[in-house]
Amino acid sequence: MWTLTDDEKLGVAIFTFRSCVPHTLTLELGETVHIVEKCDGWFRGFSSRRSNIKGIFPCSYIHLKKCTVTTKGPDKVVVPVEDGVVIEVTSTLREWASLWKQLYVRHKVDLFFKVAHVMSELMELRRQLTEASQLTQQQKRDLKRHVTARLDWGNEHLGLDLVPRKEFEMVDENQISVSDLYKLHLSSRNNVQQNSQKNGVGDLCRLPVAHHLLINLKSFTNNIGEDSDVFIWLYDSREGKSISEKFLVRLNKNGGAKNPEKLDRLWALFTDLSNKDMKRELHIVAQVIRTGRMLPNDHKKGPPHVRYRRPYGCGVLAMCDVLQTISELKEERDFVLKVYMCNESEWYQIHENIIRKSSTKYSAPGNNYGLIISLQLLHGDLEELRRENKWLLSGSVAVTRKLGFPDVIMPGDMRNDLYLTLERGEFERGGKSVPKNIEVALYVLYADGEIVQDCINLGCGETNVSEHRSFVLYHNNSPRWSEAIKLPIPIDQFRGSHLRFEFRHCSTKDKGDKKLFGFSFTPLMRDDGTTLSDQSHELFVYKCDENTTFCNPSLYLALACCKDHLNLGGPSVAFQRSTRETFWICTQLSSTKLTQNVDLLALLKWKTHPDRVGDILSRLRHVSGEEIVKFLQDILDTLFNILDDNTDKYGPLVFQSLVFVINLLRDGKYFHFRAVMDTYIHKHFAGALAYKELIRCLKWSMERSAEATRQDHIQDVMLALEYLFKFIVQSRSLYSRATCGMEEDQFRRSIQELFQSIRFVVSLDRPTCETVIFTQVAVLNSFPAIFDELLHMFSVQEVAEFVRSTLVSLPSMPEIPGLSMGAVKLQSIARTVDSRLFSFQESRQILLPVVLHHLHLHLKHQKELIMCSGVLTSLFSIIKSSSLDASVQEEVDMIVESLLDVLLQTLLSIMSKSQSQEAVRGHRCLQCTAEISGEFVSCLLSLLRHMTDVHFQHLMENFQSKEVLKEFVMKIWCVFRNLMKLSIFPRDWNVMRLLTSHIILTTVKHLAPFQLKNFVGADFDFKVWSSYFSLAVLYINQPSLQLENMTPSKRRKVFNKYGDMRVTMTYELFSMWQNLSENKIHFIPGMIGPFLGVTLVPEVEVRNIMIPIFHDMMDWEQRKNGNFKQVEAELIDKLDSLVSEGKGDENYRELFTLLLLEKIEQETWRETGNSFVTSVTRLMERLLDYRDCAKGDEIIENKKMGCTVNLLNFYKSEINKEEMYIRYIHKLCDMHLQAENYTEAAFTLLLYWELLHWDERPIKDFLHYPAQSEWHRKEALCRKLIHYFNKGKCWEFGIPLCRELAFQYESLYDYPSLSWIRKLEAAYFDHIMEHQRLEPEFFRVGFYGRKFPFFLRNKEFVCRGHDYERLEAFQQRMLGEFPQAIAMQHPNQPDEAIRQCDAQYIQIYAVTPVPEALGILQLDRVPEQIKSFYRFNNVRRFRYDRPFHKGPKDRDNEFKSLWIERTTLILAHPLPGISRWFEVERRELVELSPLENAVSVVESKNRELRTLITYYQLKHPHNNINLLSMTLNGVVDAAVNGGITRYQEAFFDNDYISNHHQDIDKITQLKHLMQEQVDTLESGLALHDRLVHPEMRPLHKKLMDQFHVMKSSLGHGPTTSDQAYPTRQIVSPEGFKVHRHSDVGNAGNLLILAENEDFFGIQANHSSSNFSSNHSASSHLIASSLWTNKEKSRNNREMMMLLPPLRERPNSIMYQNLSESVQRPFLHHLNSPACKPRSDPNLSFTEKVVSTSSSWSLDSGTREVVTVLPAHIASISAPPVPPRSAVQHGQSLS
Repeated sequence: MWTLTDDEKLGVAIFTFRSCVPHTLTLELGETVHIVEKCDGWFRGFSSRRSNIKGIFPCSYIHLKKCTVTTKGPDKVVVPVEDGVVIEVTSTLREWASLWKQLYVRHKVDLFFKVAHVMSELMELRRQLTEASQLTQQQKRDLKRHVTARLDWGNEHLGLDLVPRKEFEMVDENQISVSDLYKLHLSSRNNVQQNSQKNGVGDLCRLPVAHHLLINLKSFTNNIGEDSDVFIWLYDSREGKSISEKFLVRLNKNGGAKNPEKLDRLWALFTDLSNKDMKRELHIVAQVIRTGRMLPNDHKKGPPHVRYRRPYGCGVLAMCDVLQTISELKEERDFVLKVYMCNESEWYQIHENIIRKSSTKYSAPGNNYGLIISLQLLHGDLEELRRENKWLLSGSVAVTRKLGFPDVIMPGDMRNDLYLTLERGEFERGGKSVPKNIEVALYVLYADGEIVQDCINLGCGETNVSEHRSFVLYHNNSPRWSEAIKLPIPIDQFRGSHLRFEFRHCSTKDKGDKKLFGFSFTPLMRDDGTTLSDQSHELFVYKCDENTTFCNPSLYLALACCKDHLNLGGPSVAFQRSTRETFWICTQLSSTKLTQNVDLLALLKWKTHPDRVGDILSRLRHVSGEEIVKFLQDILDTLFNILDDNTDKYGPLVFQSLVFVINLLRDGKYFHFRAVMDTYIHKHFAGALAYKELIRCLKWSMERSAEATRQDHIQDVMLALEYLFKFIVQSRSLYSRATCGMEEDQFRRSIQELFQSIRFVVSLDRPTCETVIFTQVAVLNSFPAIFDELLHMFSVQEVAEFVRSTLVSLPSMPEIPGLSMGAVKLQSIARTVDSRLFSFQESRQILLPVVLHHLHLHLKHQKELIMCSGVLTSLFSIIKSSSLDASVQEEVDMIVESLLDVLLQTLLSIMSKSQSQEAVRGHRCLQCTAEISGEFVSCLLSLLRHMTDVHFQHLMENFQSKEVLKEFVMKIWCVFRNLMKLSIFPRDWNVMRLLTSHIILTTVKHLAPFQLKNFVGADFDFKVWSSYFSLAVLYINQPSLQLENMTPSKRRKVFNKYGDMRVTMTYELFSMWQNLSENKIHFIPGMIGPFLGVTLVPEVEVRNIMIPIFHDMMDWEQRKNGNFKQVEAELIDKLDSLVSEGKGDENYRELFTLLLLEKIEQETWRETGNSFVTSVTRLMERLLDYRDCAKGDEIIENKKMGCTVNLLNFYKSEINKEEMYIRYIHKLCDMHLQAENYTEAAFTLLLYWELLHWDERPIKDFLHYPAQSEWHRKEALCRKLIHYFNKGKCWEFGIPLCRELAFQYESLYDYPSLSWIRKLEAAYFDHIMEHQRLEPEFFRVGFYGRKFPFFLRNKEFVCRGHDYERLEAFQQRMLGEFPQAIAMQHPNQPDEAIRQCDAQYIQIYAVTPVPEALGILQLDRVPEQIKSFYRFNNVRRFRYDRPFHKGPKDRDNEFKSLWIERTTLILAHPLPGISRWFEVERRELVELSPLENAVSVVESKNRELRTLITYYQLKHPHNNINLLSMTLNGVVDAAVNGGITRYQEAFFDNDYISNHHQDIDKITQLKHLMQEQVDTLESGLALHDRLVHPEMRPLHKKLMDQFHVMKSSLGHGPTTSDQAYPTRQIVSPEGFKVHRHSDVGNAGNLLILAENEDFFGIQANHSSSNFSSNHSASSHLIASSLWTNKEKSRNNREMMMLLPPLRERPNSIMYQNLSESVQRPFLHHLNSPACKPRSDPNLSFTEKVVSTSSSWSLDSGTREVVTVLPAHIASISAPPVPPRSAVQHGQSLS
């Protein structure tokens, strides 16, 4: 039986589970599952990846995890009980996974691999965190720091939200105040950017972090063969000195540890390294000293039993190379120190030579691997590290300390170490032939000559010894050892002890004697009690020999040990000084009990001179700070001992000395020693009676402040107030403990009197005395620090009363240059709020009114705003933490009453300044918006978050009038609007933004009822309501609330926490709107656009709520005005811009239509309403299509242009929106120019040109046009049009524009411009005749299926192809624009199933233009260049043919049954036009009989022959008649082989003629055409005979022979007279063409004519299965190529350089709509028969001018008379250009 699980709620799949058993849940390894039920070894639940699918899975496949169940949100949320960082890593990696893959898809390969690397690192770090039991606390913190740094890096680069963290874990915004959340965001952002600005004082406030370097010597690979000592220490190469003690390892001759207990445990911990030390140029230095023979390989030097310490080698490792590596690792890392050797004279500086890389001074022995060590860096307190790492407590780890003291010397740290360095010596040869081998023996002795035992330490890790012998430098009388030795001499044995150095010569002879020849000594302490100074000492050397005994040290101690003691010692009989020999040592004392300062020593030993106590205390100020902090505990003990000894006499002096010591610790250099002072007070201070004298002296100093002229010492006392109170409180505690609370009342009275003195000081109002003011500043700065101490002795209420009375007494201090007294007072209040005292609710009830009073004053005067925000942040943080345990209603009430209004006013002022600075500088002031605005906004939100219904009710009741209430409501609405408009919080602060939105929504819901109550009906206030609606619209449209743009996991989290806040606000907005009643009319049309933006939010519920508001608006305007024109106009205008911004979708269009039509259906004005909704729906269809196309790449240029044309037509013809119409003309023209469609760009721009008139009427600036006269704008557009037609090589269209301009220039007597335009017109005529132009291809395209956009769906178009573009290329391009489309492979019309299917089908085939200018094409003497233009331009009719057989097919002659189905497509507009394609308006279908087909084919071939013959007759080209030869050969050869014969057999047969009486005229016409072809061939052959080259005579003979055969086959053809047959119908030169097809390929000789069609552009009719291009080659291109010899080289740029300067010529152009009624009226005059290139001088100017009117205007001005060019004048100067439409004579151009 399935039962609900209690604890088993969450698990992870440890195996992949797949099963075919029903109801099972497929799981992948590592997938998280939520468990709901359990039954017999099976779980039932769902995966976190697929929460909507539930199933069962085996329990054995699941690893259960501890978790907690929360009930936040609509469903229970299961949260694993894990480390917060581990949980975040898990969820973040899942979120990154999908985004990471998208990086590769978007070709961001570099970031792809970086993110992959970071993800791998995070998985490894997460593994380490889950095994954190093996890590120390510091290592865990470091690990989390690394994890969060990588998480933040990835979130930033992947565009995810910033995660606010506290102690490396994500914070719960419900548990902290908004102000704290803001601070955490700032901190997290600074961590991400790694540029957080650190405050200097803040750094000093923190105790320095101690670092510890763990070194493990693993092996020494050099084979010395003798025992050796390895010394390791840290060396600072920049300062040239060691900074640590030495670590000593003794090795045997095999390289192993001599001590068997230390095998594999040769560890040393170098401790107390500060941050400053880590920045040094540190090196690890290792020196090897061997112990054995004098020379390792010379067995003759000395006996084998005598052993000497001799230098061997040195290795160095630079810490800068490894520090970064070991800082990031949590385990040891191995390194190798290569050991080098050198000459012994350089031994003292071998490590420096290695560091400086002076390779000439050292060398490496062969096969040298050196020392292998491992390093690990630890951080934190040493004691804590020892507790966490038990192995550090073992004796195998040698603790190696710094030379000198650590950064902080805590009380109880006892240390007394003398560091001695044997530097060098100068010794005589002593009659030897070679220098000596000198060994130094060191002893520490008492005054009586007894050796101090075990006080010499050669290095950490080894035991102390009583004697030390230095290493020996071979044959060197000036040895330099630089050997450091530590002397841990007990303090009680330091006085009277001395050091003795004995010098021996080590003989290398057979006996190997070590002969004593001298000694030196030095006492450790001087007679005055100071120790040996830290410096280098030059000691005298006294002669002696081996027989000398030192049993009586007094014999030499009475002598001078150095130059400083020459006056002290006398002559000695026993010892004689060697004047030529000296010995240098260097000492450094690290002692917490011994000093080298006389004054400090005198203070510590004050009892020896009790009469000098006053002088000793006064000289304390001259002791250096380093010495004072070193002996801080002893000094404090001494001061309080003196105080106890004689309070009356020495009390003030001790008090001053104590103040001096306390203030010394305020220095940044010693600030961290405050912890030492605190430790001393609480653990070591014993002055139980001191508090009385301290209070008395403190009170006396306070009272003296009003009288003293110099107040330096008083100010010092005030600055030391904190620690003086600590001493007072601790002293009183000791006294009370010792006396069981005696004199308690007296103590309380003294404290109260002391506070009266403090209040007296701070209340002094002496503006003329600056010294008093500085004293007050000192008191205010120190005052908050004493609260915690008072709480030990007094109750919270008592301390709070002390503080309140002091703060109330603060006067209005005057301002001093360089010192803001207001800031001082506010800083004191800030520290009061931050104190522990303020965290108690009892104290807040007392102190809060005072704090709020001062805050109110500062905010009101806009002063110290940053400090005010800090105080408010602390205040709200305390209130939030208190609200979790107790009620804070009264406190919130006080804050609301005091600060809410002034806080709103402050924010408005700050935001206003920010906006003004942004307007001036072009960017927002970071200081204002980021620091001040963010702080105050978070404070305001914190306050609003704590407010409940009760607070709002009290707030509203406190307003005395509606004007005051209105002012408040306007302020808060304005602040909320600015929050969303100014983007106070960065876009990636999503947690902050969501919380802000939630608080705003809650506040709006609280305030809305009060707005309804006070500002509706008769009290309606437009400003209040308008502000509210604007706020609601901005709120709903916030990017941070758009759930659709979030990742699924983020969307789920936000929805569970807050729900969809857009929906909630929408309900509020709708409710408020419904309560407006008749006042709704005030928001029409102003709120239509904003409300429309809300309805476009992609949330169905929001749309369902808001769309009916438009019906409401229409209804109210209908009631008032009788129509809803304003709603209609505004809705259409705003809809265009909003949809263009990416808003809205197909679902919105359908919902908009459905809801409004449903509402309108019940109205009396439903007809106009339905019409309006239908128009808006159609507009949305086009706008959505346009937007979808605009999102694409450049490859879909046709789709973009089609959408634009569609919109352009809609705005012109359906809703008559001129401005939008012109804007889309712009957009379309820009698209054409970008695609280099210059002809289409010109026609597009022409639409706007046609709207303008030749008026001097001024028009406003518009788009890119300046304010200018209409004449100048039209002139500039005309020049632009001419330029575009020129670039598109459509000069025929540009010539009428040239004449239009010429007429205008002539009427204005602008002869320079007239000359230029006439020359340009002439140049265009030259271009027509001389420049080569390609003949375009035309293609019919059908779009079928519901997946196409509305403007294409189930429609067919004819498209003008690009240059050189054939059918295959065009088809490829179209399929590229519509990659989902399927190409249809037949030309038949698709059925209804295809039209209504949810797919895309494209049908493409080539079509042939049917020219309209037939008259020009029939003129024989019109050049081919001109005819070619009219064949392919200004064409609206296109056709394509499909051959088929009707009836039985004749196998002998297929032409008898070959019919042609001719389809003619009529376009809505001619091509070329404003688009490269236009929709087919209608289609016509006719069938051509076989006879009609034959007539058209023969007629077309005859026309082609005549054209070619005429060309060669006129031009007489030499050696270039190949085209003529091939054409004649093709026609003659085809006729001979049966072409014409097939026609004769088919149509001249008697049976055919008798059965087709109605075709007698066509038969006669065909006979005439055949005879005409023979005549034409005869003329052509005659011409060929005259021009043929002699070498081509055989070809000509063959042609003649075949021609005779052809001629004879015709027999007696018809007469050549035109009267022998009826007049023929004029047919287009390329009107009838037959496609080559497999079915008719062998039908007869006539089809063979098409074999040479490439030369003339003639092609057979289309078959049903062939989609080849209708032109194999451009006939115009061929014709133009024949003119090569006379072609002139003209350049368009050269022609445009002839342009004269434009008058006020604009930089850009405007475009307009396409409509048949306004299309190209300037071409209408071209049908006039009087086409003569002249101007009539007899016409007057008035005869050239007619009046016309325009239905459109671009501004508010009106037109009366418009000057245009009359048609009869234009016809005189018009060239033969294609007419657009027929016009009557005299019709004007406009």
